[in-house]
Amino acid sequence: MKRGTTAVYGAGFLQGAAFVLIPALGTTLRSAPYDMSTTTYGLLYFPEIIGAILAALTAGSVHGRLGSAGLFRLGVLCNAIAMGLLVTASFTHGFTIIVLLLAETFLLGIGFGLTNAAINRAASLLFAGAAAAAVTILNAVIGGATAISPIILAGFQTVLTWDTWPAVLLTLWLGLMLLPQAGDSESNEQGGAWRRSMLPFAVGVMIYAICEGSFGSWANVLVSVDRHLPAATGALALSVFWGGMTIARFGLGAIPDHLIHRRIAYLLAPLGMAACFFIIPQLQTAAGLLVAFTAAGVACGIYYPYSMAYGIAAHPQEGTQMAGLLVGALMVGEGMGSFGLGPLQQLISLGNIYTWSALWALPLLWLAWWNSRAPKKTA
Repeated sequence: MKRGTTAVYGAGFLQGAAFVLIPALGTTLRSAPYDMSTTTYGLLYFPEIIGAILAALTAGSVHGRLGSAGLFRLGVLCNAIAMGLLVTASFTHGFTIIVLLLAETFLLGIGFGLTNAAINRAASLLFAGAAAAAVTILNAVIGGATAISPIILAGFQTVLTWDTWPAVLLTLWLGLMLLPQAGDSESNEQGGAWRRSMLPFAVGVMIYAICEGSFGSWANVLVSVDRHLPAATGALALSVFWGGMTIARFGLGAIPDHLIHRRIAYLLAPLGMAACFFIIPQLQTAAGLLVAFTAAGVACGIYYPYSMAYGIAAHPQEGTQMAGLLVGALMVGEGMGSFGLGPLQQLISLGNIYTWSALWALPLLWLAWWNSRAPKKTA
C-alpha cells in the first residue's frame, strides 16, 4: 500500500460521517428542547457557503506554503474543532446553540473544503494510472460514511446521547493527524489565478450540489414531517439516499471503462436526478419514498467525482487548485440547496420545490457534455 493511502481514505470516511450530522439531526433540532423553525434550521447551512468559499480561495496558496501534508492537517484540524463545537452545543439551547451550530458549520465548510482538496488530489496521484476510479472510490467512501453515520447517530441517541457520535469523530479526527501522510509529489504545480476553462467544471458541480443538498438535507424532513411518517423512517430515507450514492460510486469505480463508458454514465446522471425530483412528490408510502431516495442517491452518485476527475485531468499543473475550486463549488451548492429551501418553503411547498428542481437537469446535461467532450480530459 502506498504511503498516505490510509490517511487519504480514512479522512474521506470521517469527512462523510461529519458532513451529514446536521441533516441527520433535522428532526432532533426541530423538536424539544431545541424547537428550531424551518427557517432557523435552514440557516445553519449558510456558514458552510462562507467556509467553502474561503477554502476554495485558499487551498492553492495553502498548498504552496505548507505542502500537501500541511493542507491536509489544517483541514483535519478545522473538522476536529467543528466536532468539538457540536458536542458543546448539545448541552445548550435557545440562542446559544444556534451560535455554536453556526460556528460549527462554518468550520465544517472550511475543513471540508481544505481536506477534500487535499485528498481528491492525493487520490489521483496515488493511483495515477486509474485516477478517475481512485477519485470515484474515494467519494464512494465519503458517501458510505454519510449513509451509515445517521444510523450510528440514531443508535447512540437511543442508547446514550446524540452527542456521543460527534465526540467519537472528534477523537478519530485528532488520531488521523498521527498517520503517515502522502508525499509532496505535486511540488511542480502552478498557482495563481483560476483559469477560465475551470469555470464550467465549477458551475456543473455547484448546480449538482444544489440537487444533492435538496435531496440529502431535506429527505428527513420531507418523510418524517411533511409525510408524518416515523422519525426513524426519515433517518432511513437519508441513509438510503447516501447508500444509493455509495453503491453507484463503488460500482462504477470498479467497472472497466470499456463496459460502461464514463462519459455515457456522466451524461445519464442528470436525467436520473430529474426523474427522482419529479417522482418523489407524488409518493406517500414509506416504501415508495425509501425506494425513490435510494434511486436519487444512485442518480447523484457519479456526477461530482467524474467532474473532479475530468477537471484535474484537464488541468494537471493546477490539480490542487482545481480540486479546491470544485470542493468549494460543491459546498456552495450544498449550502444553497440546504439553506435556500428553508425560507423558500414559506412561499412554495417542499414537494413543489422538488418538482421544479427537475429542470436542473438541463444545464447539468449540457455541462457534462462540455466538460467530457475532449478525449484528452479522461483520467
